[in-house]
Amino acid sequence: MSSPDPASWTDPEYVATVVGVVAAGALVFYAASTATGLAVREVVFVLLAVTLPATAAYELARRARGA
Repeated sequence: MSSPDPASWTDPEYVATVVGVVAAGALVFYAASTATGLAVREVVFVLLAVTLPATAAYELARRARGA
């Protein structure tokens, strides 16, 4: 019985997940280093800062894999 193929750096879903986790980690580090709570404007920034790089990475990996 063989295990499924491990995720590849060319798999768009894997790349998007890695980029999203790294972006979320960076934002957690940023939030931990600030003394004040998050405002609405900062929450929107956080959501965009995680989803935009993950989406861009997914599209780049998808296009690179298809080429």
